Amino acid sequence: MRVLIVDDQLLVRRGLVLMLGPEPGIEVVGEAADGAQAVEIARRLRPDVVVMDIRMPVLDGIAATEQLTHQVPDCRVLALSTFDMDEHVVGALRAGACGFLPKDISPEELVTALRVVHTGEAVVAPRLLTRLISSYVTAPRRPEQSAVTGPAGVLDELTPREREVWRLIAGGLDNAGIAAEMFISPSTVKNHITALFAKLHVRDRAQAVIAAYEVGLITVGERS
Repeated sequence: MRVLIVDDQLLVRRGLVLMLGPEPGIEVVGEAADGAQAVEIARRLRPDVVVMDIRMPVLDGIAATEQLTHQVPDCRVLALSTFDMDEHVVGALRAGACGFLPKDISPEELVTALRVVHTGEAVVAPRLLTRLISSYVTAPRRPEQSAVTGPAGVLDELTPREREVWRLIAGGLDNAGIAAEMFISPSTVKNHITALFAKLHVRDRAQAVIAAYEVGLITVGERS
């Protein structure tokens, strides 16, 4: 796994490099001090995962993540921040980040998160996800703010099975769990998810979960 470290504090960058260096299967291929540098270096080095600070000069982590999503689509972003404010979490995930963690996590948690993100799954610190679901994404939003609702409403564009797959994703099930719940094959689940993400214009499960709460497909406390 080729990793790019992005943080405006040299001490933090060097600490992350020293932390990740001995880990088997992980190679830190570069460092960047702001979002603009991160985009330029990622375009050149093509890392698998970018560990992205949120608050930085020149170009912040959210804006950099959005650029990376379009310019280096194979690169996954794991956002880190000292400021675990809800809007930062949502902003990073909407921009295309595959995970969001506070900087006070343990080295073991960071390594685990990197490996999860590298496989294509999403990871958000439990304390942040709980607050996110219970407050921000369940609050009413103006129609023009929604990332997934079109003029006729995104739910009207989905097949019944796509809608059920979306609900089960939002309830926390993985592909195997969805297959068992719906009595279909994992390959069929994968096909439904591919079609669903295309219709929602989302990149991964994290963005799909946010969208599900925003349109009221699932509510706080609901389980699949």
